[in-house]
Amino acid sequence: MEPPGADTVLVRYGEITTKSEHVRGWMADRLLGNLSTLLEDRGIEGTVESRYRSRPLIHTTEEAVAAATRAAADTFGVTSASAALRVEPTAEAIAVALARTAEAGYDGGTFAVRARCAGDDHPFSSEELGEIGGDAVWGAVEDDFEPAVDLDDPDWAVSVECRSEDAYVFLDRLGGPGGLPLGSQEPLVALISGGIDSPVAAYEAMRRGSPVVPLYVDLGRYGGIDHRARVIETVATLSEYVPGEELRLRIAPGGDAVETLIDAMDRGRMLAWRRFTFVVAEAVATREDAVGIVTGEAIGQKSSQTASNLAVTSAATSLPVHRPLVSTDKNDISERAREIGTFPDSTIPVGCNQLVPAQPETRGSLGEIEELEPDELADLAAEAARNLEIVEPQQPEQESQ
Repeated sequence: MEPPGADTVLVRYGEITTKSEHVRGWMADRLLGNLSTLLEDRGIEGTVESRYRSRPLIHTTEEAVAAATRAAADTFGVTSASAALRVEPTAEAIAVALARTAEAGYDGGTFAVRARCAGDDHPFSSEELGEIGGDAVWGAVEDDFEPAVDLDDPDWAVSVECRSEDAYVFLDRLGGPGGLPLGSQEPLVALISGGIDSPVAAYEAMRRGSPVVPLYVDLGRYGGIDHRARVIETVATLSEYVPGEELRLRIAPGGDAVETLIDAMDRGRMLAWRRFTFVVAEAVATREDAVGIVTGEAIGQKSSQTASNLAVTSAATSLPVHRPLVSTDKNDISERAREIGTFPDSTIPVGCNQLVPAQPETRGSLGEIEELEPDELADLAAEAARNLEIVEPQQPEQESQ
């Protein structure tokens, strides 16, 4: 909800403020650039300004302020955003704005005015401004109903933030992802299976500032119905959070490797498959100047993801394997997928279930798995990495690389 006439977005960030002066300035500039680009990508009118420390502003229109607030809240590094009405930083102007806001939205129950004065150049304190605002709200509605103040748990609340040059009246805080601005860390290859977990892991890597190179290792005829299409749609959803460019999905052909593993292995087959995908991902990372691999694995979630098996699969690559969800419960992962919009396209049964042997390996030994793996697996991984296909988001047509 926005106050009447709101045409500004207050943007807040958190972790950036803990950095050194130089790093903080660089990251803040990166965040402002990402904000501007995301507004442009979504066709939203708005100009980003960094007038106040740790409080960027988006100047927009009343018609676009809700969309601009949503875009800000989708930007990595932002902790929250509020659609606000900008007024002069005087008691009179603030009181008028609060009264109009109350007339438009406060229709009964208890209320609170939450006031904050930044700096010491105001003729009133935060507490005094709160009292001024409370009187203004009370006077605006007392002819319609009997208002009541509750500062702890009000039915309706309005906030005012008074700065040196302007004051801002707002009603809500739309939560953002937090983390760090995208592009403030090095890229990572994100293995995307199309299931619930891997897109969330890729999102979490981006939330920590790392651009991702999405990679899907195609299962050939062992991929389930619409498995490939599901991956494409999931990456297209993730692309909505990436300012200035679309995520270009890399697809590596893995059907021959699947056939080879099914013919050659029963015990340890899933571990060998995971190791194969890591080898492919390392080759792609070398080509894309990425410094690590991201997966959606969590300890104990599947037989291939026991603590010992994760050690076996990680040993297939010299790159670090980042597992943002390693200690996260499945229900929490699913809820996160719903929040970011990847859940609907991630819930078709996964084709790689056909790879799972009757008795999966839960405590694999690296030496044992390496001995059981067919010799040609490394060559198949190299061939798969050489024969990548690229799919642009929203464009299922493939383009040879």
